[in-house]
Amino acid sequence: MDRMKTRGSTGRSKTAHRLVGDSQVEMTQLVLPNDTNQLGNLLGGRLMEWMDIAAAICAQRHSNRICVTAGVDELVFHQPIRIGEVVTLRASVNRAFSTSMEIGVQVTAENQLTGRRKTANTAYLTFVAVDDRRRPTGIRPAVPRTPEEKRRYGEALMRRIERLKRLRAANR
Repeated sequence: MDRMKTRGSTGRSKTAHRLVGDSQVEMTQLVLPNDTNQLGNLLGGRLMEWMDIAAAICAQRHSNRICVTAGVDELVFHQPIRIGEVVTLRASVNRAFSTSMEIGVQVTAENQLTGRRKTANTAYLTFVAVDDRRRPTGIRPAVPRTPEEKRRYGEALMRRIERLKRLRAANR
């Protein structure tokens, strides 16, 4: 079972920026037996796939370009997700840089029999927009409006600085 709700314009925009809310994605999945391990918990790899898809759609909506996953960091499995639970993935551009953007994904799981909801997972994914030749291409800034969007916007820069430090250290 797969449902997607989107916000904002679906056409190409000529504006120099885009509001964070214009590219947010909400995706819903039902955890079925084929999605679980022997304990009846959602497979981590399946959840990572769903998170990558939600984040990719968000990145592409923001940039109006094909976007590729450049990295995943701070993927945290807070609580297991059980068979039969409904999983909601919310993806949002935290900040856009020259050709890349950080997408935050929050995952909640709901037991529809009890109504209990829990934050099950969170992650930050980095995407790069590519042109027709599959080369990185410039993207418009993301403009935060709400206090939460502004907080995530500021924190995204700090995470990017740390990512670049780790990348430089690994390339030495």
